[in-house]
Amino acid sequence: AEVNLFGVFVAPLSIYAVAAVFVTLLLRSLLWRTGALGWFWHVALFEIALYVCVLCLLILYV
Repeated sequence: AEVNLFGVFVAPLSIYAVAAVFVTLLLRSLLWRTGALGWFWHVALFEIALYVCVLCLLILYV
């Protein structure tokens, strides 16, 4: 079902995508502070994969 956002019907996928950005930024800052991002060979590729995983988990479980 669509989400009514100030009179505009928006697909739920777009709401999940925006929420996944914030969750990914939170996880990214947590991984950066602990030094875990240094373990990965290609950090940008890891961050995109993390975003996709968070987005899929939001779609499946929310």
